[in-house]
Amino acid sequence: MKRLLVEYLQDFLNRGDEIAYAHQRGLRTYRWSYREVATLALRFSLKLDSLQINKGDRLIICAENSAEWVALFLGCLMRGVIVVPLDVESERGFFQRVQTQVEAKLVVLDETTQQSLQLGSPFTLLAELTLNAPQVQKVDLEIPPNVEEDDLVEIIFTSGTTAEPKGVQITNRNLMSNLVPLEKEIQRYLKWERLVHPVRFLNLLPLSHIFGQFMGVFVPQLLGGEVFFQPSLKASQIINTIKRERISVLVCVPRMLEILRERIEREYASSPDWLTKAISRAKNLNALRRWWLFRKVHRLFGLKFWAFISGGATLPAEVEEFWQRLGFVVIQGYGMTESASLISVNHPFRQGRGSIGKIMTGQEVKLEDGEILVRGPNISPGYWKESDRSANSAGWLRTGDLGEFDEEGNLYFKGRKKDVIVTAAGLNIYPQDIEKVLNDQPDIRAGVVIPFAGPVGPEPFAVLIPIGPQVNIDKVLERANTQLASYQRVFRWYIWPEQDFPRTSTGKIKKHLVAGAIKEAMADQPKGARVAGGLQEIISRVGGEAAPDLGRTANLEQDLKLDSLGRVELLSEIEERYQLELSEAAFSSATTVADVQKIISERQVQQVAEYPYPHWPHRFPLKWLQLLLLYTIVFPLTRIMGRARVQGAEKLEGKEGPILFVANHLTMVDHALVLWALPGRIRRRMAIAMDGELLREWINPPAGTTWFMRQRFRIQYFLVALFFNVFSMPHQGSFRRSFEFAGEMVDRGYNIMVFPEGRRSPDGQLQPFKAGIGLLVSGLKIPVIPVRIKGLYEVARQGKYFAPAGTISVTIGEPIRFATQEAEVIAAELEKKFRI
Repeated sequence: MKRLLVEYLQDFLNRGDEIAYAHQRGLRTYRWSYREVATLALRFSLKLDSLQINKGDRLIICAENSAEWVALFLGCLMRGVIVVPLDVESERGFFQRVQTQVEAKLVVLDETTQQSLQLGSPFTLLAELTLNAPQVQKVDLEIPPNVEEDDLVEIIFTSGTTAEPKGVQITNRNLMSNLVPLEKEIQRYLKWERLVHPVRFLNLLPLSHIFGQFMGVFVPQLLGGEVFFQPSLKASQIINTIKRERISVLVCVPRMLEILRERIEREYASSPDWLTKAISRAKNLNALRRWWLFRKVHRLFGLKFWAFISGGATLPAEVEEFWQRLGFVVIQGYGMTESASLISVNHPFRQGRGSIGKIMTGQEVKLEDGEILVRGPNISPGYWKESDRSANSAGWLRTGDLGEFDEEGNLYFKGRKKDVIVTAAGLNIYPQDIEKVLNDQPDIRAGVVIPFAGPVGPEPFAVLIPIGPQVNIDKVLERANTQLASYQRVFRWYIWPEQDFPRTSTGKIKKHLVAGAIKEAMADQPKGARVAGGLQEIISRVGGEAAPDLGRTANLEQDLKLDSLGRVELLSEIEERYQLELSEAAFSSATTVADVQKIISERQVQQVAEYPYPHWPHRFPLKWLQLLLLYTIVFPLTRIMGRARVQGAEKLEGKEGPILFVANHLTMVDHALVLWALPGRIRRRMAIAMDGELLREWINPPAGTTWFMRQRFRIQYFLVALFFNVFSMPHQGSFRRSFEFAGEMVDRGYNIMVFPEGRRSPDGQLQPFKAGIGLLVSGLKIPVIPVRIKGLYEVARQGKYFAPAGTISVTIGEPIRFATQEAEVIAAELEKKFRI
């Protein structure tokens, strides 16, 4: 039986080329095998040795989730180096306080945290460390003889709400005491796992948190599973990833399950009564009949997806019930950093609904005045450099949480002890009970309850986010109070000015920040008043205008100078900040700050048809039919009609895809001409960007279009998509989804062709390039080859269908790679190449 975490590296080596990790970076997806991760871990270990970083030394890593992050962690295990993982959202002051405490010998950042922290002290970029780590010819796992079970593996710091953050010490023994029981239970089901291998996990939790590590590093490898990381927390992108990557299990915080629930409810916006009745009816159905009843939802996620694992915060019972009624398994555990992640966990096949599971093997749990106390080998030995303050007292860890057991031994979470409001009459009010009632109100998007010093002692105070400005809060509270005991009722309230509360990276509401903001705002404002929110801060940051100068009538284009690229950035920032799913079509039509505020407050649902991004042309047998049509119809016609001269074809010798081809746009046959000019190995795997508005109109013609024209448009769309493998590149709406689709195609080995002028040239001259081409180039990170078409415009202007030999030319340029990542700079340099 294994004693040390580092021993699992042998399992990595044994699994060889099976995929262990995949993560999105920019528009691309990068995949790592188990052997590659183990090899990189050994390389990191050798690099640490060359830097004279030894057992007991500390290493800070503050970077986004990635395979390199995992490899660095494992490399530290091989040398007994203590890892200090910090959240990517850590602010500079907190980072410096942690560094002062641990005196790390090495600080490792990625490009994102480097920009946000702006550190003056020495640090190393994770990418550079990966590049400079020594190469190895053979990977041999040797367990360091001086690494023991009680040696520290890592120090995990709290969020730093106090002046001095606390570092929880985690040892090998702590983690192994939770892993070993799980491994024994998992082994009982491995024979069934073969039927669905590999189990793929989409892990949205940060690796800087203990539960994120548990579900991103330790548990999946017990199954030989794959872990997918992605930075975006947008509901649509999460669902797309789950379906595209054939994810089996989503690991996330409870807040994400709420966001996804809202997304599903919007899917049924046209028939909300059916959804409500179906969920009620599903209560008495078995798993198979539930799946069939909600097969539309299961198709949305993909047929391999079956479970959510929720952790980091309390999962509301109604959210758990919603997903279970839809036919999904919801697993939640309970624990904290001091308990090496887990104290209790639900069994996926034997769940106690509404509970946080049964106690993990090897641990003892008791209730003392309702508070959960736990002890066992998983409990941390204490806090870093605080010998007088350990994580446990007399062997028992006081969690500060309230709970109760049922007859079957399932544990139920009842709230935080320190959140209890004790009234002047000595009655205990648990905010969670009131919050559940408030959040069940249809007019309330979210609400929290904090203590308020009333004239007769402490009382509950509700901070609410209504679904819109028209909501009558007094009536909402009147309705809610009928469901509460007399001593629980709420009579004081405040409307939170933003679309969500401040949250930790694990989704918990930062009540201390809410309470502080309310205390300050209530000093000089009446109840129910709104204070300035964070929207203007986002708009001013993206647009470059100072927040005080922004009014509701400020024009996004004229006053803030937001072009299409700026709108993409603004939309993304707002969605990530408020965890919303906004309509890109509605957003593209917004002209003022007031329009944006309205879109956010009303959460406008997409009212227009989506741009098409077809996958069907890539599938058998249509892919073979496409090639047959190109070689028997398109290319012969192109040869006969154009007889173009091809220059620079030798520059493609030995070049393999994926490649981004950038061409000037003169006529409707440009893409056919460029395809004809390229070698067969390249043209056979090409995806071409096309006018998104035109493609959308062909699929969804405007009202008043005759039946005959509708059929004609749809046939046109089918033929164009089949012959040329096109996808949408909108001119007016957001092109974010277009770029994501281009990234998917590149990951599948396709080349991409785009026309950066956006539209056909009206005079045959080169038009200014859109800045979006720079964003696409920087995101794809593949070679760019310019293709210049000449002579075709003049032929088309004369109305000719056949051009004399040599009239038309296609010039293929040298492959280009850009050192800069700035979109505007890339677009300008690329345009300059065309004008030379």
